[in-house]
Amino acid sequence: MGLSHVFGPESQWPDQDLVALTDEFDADLTLEAYRAGVFPMPLTEAGWPEGMMGWWSPVHRGILPLDGLRVTRSLLKSARRFSVTFDRAFGEVIGRCGDPRRPDGWIDDAIVAVYRELHDRGVAHSVEAWTRDGRLAGGLYGVSIGGLFAGESMFHDPVIGRDASKVALLRLVEFLDDGVEGRLLDVQWVTDHLASLGAVEVDRVDYLRLLEEALERPTPDWGNAHA
Repeated sequence: MGLSHVFGPESQWPDQDLVALTDEFDADLTLEAYRAGVFPMPLTEAGWPEGMMGWWSPVHRGILPLDGLRVTRSLLKSARRFSVTFDRAFGEVIGRCGDPRRPDGWIDDAIVAVYRELHDRGVAHSVEAWTRDGRLAGGLYGVSIGGLFAGESMFHDPVIGRDASKVALLRLVEFLDDGVEGRLLDVQWVTDHLASLGAVEVDRVDYLRLLEEALERPTPDWGNAHA
């Protein structure tokens, strides 16, 4: 059947990761983008028009197969140091992910506002890792539509949160791996960090095929998510 959306057919997209620019950016367009295999990320480099949103669909897309997460003994040991929750502190997680002191930061006020709205709609979700004395040590957030979870960003506290973001990812994978075939964990681009955890690259056309299948799957039961 193929994916139908405002970004047009994939065959007409440029052979590059950036596929569109708009001066419009809101929650509805963002949901349409995810269903099309596209995600928003502001253009932060000099020379781009101010106020424009970039829409991206990497030619080589990063995914993390749910049966491919590399869980080391040290990660399992770290997991015992943290308690994990779902959707307990979405605002704080996205705020920490968007800390302007982080290198290559891209999460601006407009991104925060849209994803907070998506969270209020029950579409965007966070996973938090806490120290035993109740401090937020790390976490991640992303968008869940059908069988797709599109990971957006993750963070860890450099002082108290060694491996905390990895522990949050571990619990997310365990939650998503609920026996429903065809779920898809999208990580956008494969960094060295994500590759060490088992992320792999697939060609854009293959990603879009996997996405079409995933969107037909039921959404996980986030209301009953637990660590």
